[in-house]
Amino acid sequence: MARYDVIVIGSGPGGYVCAIRCAQLGLKTAVVEGRETLGGTCLNVGCIPSKALLHATHMLHEAEHNFAEMGLKGKSPSVDWKQMLAYKEKTIGQNTSGIEFLFKKNKIDWLKGWGSIPAPGKVTVGDETHEAKNIVIASGSEATSLPGVEIDEKVVVTSTGALELGKVPKTMVVIGAGVIGLELGSVYARLGSQVTVVEYLDHVTPGMDAEVSRTFQKLLKKQGLEFILSAAVQKVEATKTKAKVTYAPRDGGDAVVIDADTVLVATGRKPYTDGLNLDTLGVEITERGQIKTDARYATNVPGIYAIGDCIAGPMLAHKAEDEGMACAEGLAGQSPHVNYGVIPGVIYTHPEVANVGETEETLKAAGRAYKTGKFSFMGNGRAKANFAADGFVKILADQTTDRILGAHIIGPMAGDLIHEICVAMEFGAAAEDVARTCHAHPTYSEAVREAALACGDGPIHS
Repeated sequence: MARYDVIVIGSGPGGYVCAIRCAQLGLKTAVVEGRETLGGTCLNVGCIPSKALLHATHMLHEAEHNFAEMGLKGKSPSVDWKQMLAYKEKTIGQNTSGIEFLFKKNKIDWLKGWGSIPAPGKVTVGDETHEAKNIVIASGSEATSLPGVEIDEKVVVTSTGALELGKVPKTMVVIGAGVIGLELGSVYARLGSQVTVVEYLDHVTPGMDAEVSRTFQKLLKKQGLEFILSAAVQKVEATKTKAKVTYAPRDGGDAVVIDADTVLVATGRKPYTDGLNLDTLGVEITERGQIKTDARYATNVPGIYAIGDCIAGPMLAHKAEDEGMACAEGLAGQSPHVNYGVIPGVIYTHPEVANVGETEETLKAAGRAYKTGKFSFMGNGRAKANFAADGFVKILADQTTDRILGAHIIGPMAGDLIHEICVAMEFGAAAEDVARTCHAHPTYSEAVREAALACGDGPIHS
């Protein structure tokens, strides 16, 4: 029986970061992982492979639509789907092997197999039971479905199946207009699929700033995606090669049937805790199936902690990473803190969409007085030169103090630009602080400064 200071169950972004931080702080650490490779959903069948396909298909779009105008003449590239999937797999391999290297570098043991917790302080993997002073559950999440919708990962797929289809479908129905559905829907639209998105709400990307959401939908529609909003999917009937999706208007009306080669079910995710023995242990679970934890990620059972997708909060890899570091530091006797008000969200379509902090809707609901600074990428020289002038930057600041309360970006490199605002918010900066900071020219980041200027006397280039 091996004895550890910490055993982490799960090697996704939360789990592997927690383990590395524990090892850095001098704790003898092991990680339980049943996959053949480390990295969890994110590196194997989520964030990383989807970004590879998004990048590849964006390059295809550029070649088809913008190369000629730049003087790059020639026949547009054809799509070798098998090679594109091979590129995706290579990208996955580079990342997962990198985690394995980091485990060896930090002397972290990989306990290969699926783990369970027979009792506090004990973790069983296969036929072996290991002891640990502390156990951190980082078991992640799994895709959810709808009543009447059976997943086969061939015709009716989750994001996992959508990343390894045998061929590019002629028609695809995406159920759910959230991040996963719109990212993968845009991939297949660029590859030539006719993509129809069916969403229960009357808008895309629930929880997003409403103005950004409307603009985002218009831009995706220009790219060929069709949207059916306020629609409730009733059932999906699949054969070996086709599917029929039946939906009805949410507020009443006759049912409608759509035919599709592939149906992508992107209706969200739920915590994955199967086989951990949490019921027997008495670990408290919320009504939403999440493991209940306190501010230091401790469950109600002494010595058992939980982080990431299996606890409350947004199901984001970087949120899990922050919790993993904070949990590790707490186990080492430090006093860590995660600022949940400054966790950015990003959608990696083209243009990208990013946000942090409050929306106009949440500020209005709270009765807070705020001001808005907005700047269009049409006024940004770099964006115009790069065929990337769609979208805008919006900064929300307190009406009285000018302190930044939130920001919303739809445009080129939005996922990178948002972090300037994250740092500003972490330090309690005012919009004027960003406005008075010199930004290199010509860069996309100048649009952020202009939006900050718009919170004051006004932008220069608009």
